[in-house]
Formats: sequence, structure tokens, C-alpha cells
Amino acid sequence: MRRGAVRDDLEHIFRTTYPRVVAVAARVLGSRGEAEDVAQEVFLTFGRSSVPAGEAAGWLSVAAAHTALNHLRTGRRRASREEAVADGDAVSPDIADAVVTLDERRRVRAALARLPRRQAIALVLRHSGLSYAEVAAALDLSPGSVGTTVRRAESALRKELNRHASSD
Repeated sequence: MRRGAVRDDLEHIFRTTYPRVVAVAARVLGSRGEAEDVAQEVFLTFGRSSVPAGEAAGWLSVAAAHTALNHLRTGRRRASREEAVADGDAVSPDIADAVVTLDERRRVRAALARLPRRQAIALVLRHSGLSYAEVAAALDLSPGSVGTTVRRAESALRKELNRHASSD
């Protein structure tokens, strides 16, 4: 592929993977609008990449999680997060969203951003609906180690939340 050229298969891959890429980013960010911005960044990068088409779905999911975590870590989203709350821009409201306060969601996202990158991504991908096999392929893990990785990530997340709850 020529340097700077856009992939021939981009449109097909975009159409088939966009919903998942947005869902992964939204799981991290809590805002569909911000998740769509992340998806745009990810697809721009992917469009100029040489990632094999067969690995596209996993690569895009990991890239969405990485990019969304970067947005959390850099704090670039504070103003838009406050606007989203005012506008009711929730990803997919459910009973948990009705019960969990905005502050608790902020604490969970902040704790997620403090986890080791690989654990955070495994947790986000698994809780975004990817199967163990899909998470394994995306992170280059054996399928048998995904459950352990996710459990360790959940434990690390709980510890991170408890550690910061006691220091507040």
C-alpha cells in the first residue's frame, strides 16, 4: 500500500465494525458522542494502516479502548462530560445508571484509567460483549488466560476503588 493511501477495504470494515468500536469506547467514556469521536480517530488511523483485514475487528476494538482510556487519562473531556450530563447524553440507560450516581461513575472511570493498560483493555473489551476468543485474539492472549486476566483486572479495579475511597 502506498504511504498515506487509504485502504480499499475500509468501507466494508467500517460498516461491519463501527457499532462495536463505538460500544467499546462508550463503555469507557460513558458518552455515545465522545465514543463516536474516538471511533473517528480510530478509523482514521486504521484507514492508513496495513493491519490485515482478518485482524481488523480485534485491532479496532483494542484501539478504541486505548484511545478512550487516553481521553480519560488526559482529562481532555471534562467540559464535554459536564455538557453531556446536562444534555442527558447517556450511553444506554439501565437500572444501574438510574441507581449509580454521577460521582460513582466518575470514580470508576478514574480507577479504570489508573489500571495497567492491558488489564483495563481486557476488562473493557470483555464487558463490551466480546467473547473470550475475541478478547484473546485482540490482545494476543491464549483464550484460557482471558478469564484470569479479566478477574485480575476486576480485582485490581476493586482495590483501586477501595484505596481511593479511603483516601477521600
